[in-house]
Amino acid sequence: MPRNTSTALASEGARTFGDPYLPTSGNGGYTVLHYDLDCDYRVSSNRLTATATITAVATQRLSKFSMDFAGLVASKVSVNGVRSAHLQQTARKLVITPGTPLNNGAEFTVTVRYAGLPRPVRSQWGEVGWEELSDGVIVAGQPSGAPSWFPCNDHPSNKATYTIKFSAETAYRVLCNGELVHKSQRASRTQWEFHSHEPMATYLATVQIGLYETMGVSQSGVPQYVLLPEDLRPNALADFEPQPRMMELFERLFGPYPFEDYTVVVTDDDLEIPLEAQGLAIFGRNHIDGVGGSERLIAHELSHQWFGNSLTVSLWRDIWLHEGFACYAEWLWSDESGGPTADACAEAHWAKLNRLPKDLLVGDPGALHMFDDRVYKRGALTLHAIRRILGDASFFALLREWVATHRHGSVSTPEFIALVERYAAAPVGALFASWLDRPSLPKLPRKSAI
Repeated sequence: MPRNTSTALASEGARTFGDPYLPTSGNGGYTVLHYDLDCDYRVSSNRLTATATITAVATQRLSKFSMDFAGLVASKVSVNGVRSAHLQQTARKLVITPGTPLNNGAEFTVTVRYAGLPRPVRSQWGEVGWEELSDGVIVAGQPSGAPSWFPCNDHPSNKATYTIKFSAETAYRVLCNGELVHKSQRASRTQWEFHSHEPMATYLATVQIGLYETMGVSQSGVPQYVLLPEDLRPNALADFEPQPRMMELFERLFGPYPFEDYTVVVTDDDLEIPLEAQGLAIFGRNHIDGVGGSERLIAHELSHQWFGNSLTVSLWRDIWLHEGFACYAEWLWSDESGGPTADACAEAHWAKLNRLPKDLLVGDPGALHMFDDRVYKRGALTLHAIRRILGDASFFALLREWVATHRHGSVSTPEFIALVERYAAAPVGALFASWLDRPSLPKLPRKSAI
């Protein structure tokens, strides 16, 4: 967890924890345990007024510490109920000086009152975080957008539990992560309260607001819902019809679904791509055509609940552990549903990759290329190569152990390699090096190896 980045800052807390891909995100000196967010939002004016109560534990003596916070204004900050001795706010940080220094190991509570007109955070991947729709809101936090709506320790390794209370005009449906535990209406406004008991990375925290109807998808097993504009219901009924069978397949291959339920939000606006949050996924109107045009994307986003949301990378360079696995889940569903087999998908995508530039390392693609489609496809091919070497029984046993061992935790590539070594009859270091650490595209192992 967060560590000092400088001896000189040891007593005040490093101002940034710093992932090499997002060096200004994350903060040293403490670990957040729980976020309690009480938010009041006016859709018509995009005005947010909120109080964040953050429970954390110091990992060093702190005379000063910082939080990621962007675009909103903090009006009052207290630590353990005592108003902060000094508060400094920059474009991306809230720097807090408690009245009394915090000892290493001490649990403490920070309360931040803030308000403003939330907007996306600019990044090298475009604008991320809070975004107004034509009539509502979407929050897409990956990888650095969480500070656009609450102060936080925005590092993927600092997973915490959440309570989110969110008030908006009664006409709108509000959805946040976790279980809806309370809903109350007063005059023309409704407050929704959600509890997320499973630890969650900040970038996966979300708020979705729109004029949505609720459509049930699953009649048994994991509860599954779609929130959508009413006119899209016929198309959505057809497009999401396979999703319960996807859930059954992934539970069989990966292990039990890691959350209470699964909800897909379909916005009334078009979106460039679907995206995941913990316990839910977001699609645009343009993705719902009634003829299954987004079927592979539905499988992709569902699989992220295991790979990315329950199992979350400690460092962004290992993002293939999210996207390679989700891409491979697409191929597994294709195989299960009567489409091209996973083997055929692998051969076809190997051929496509072989025609593309070979100038990135999947195991460390660099910040600019962390969402490059080659990371997704070559990550999936890495898994298929392992499957060919291990055989199906061992490969899927390995995946289930991987998921069970790290459920709701953090993961890394060395940990995954170590697990594969246990299942393999021969060392696999060279295989992983060829797929993850070199730009050239290796050949897939022979099918006869299965």
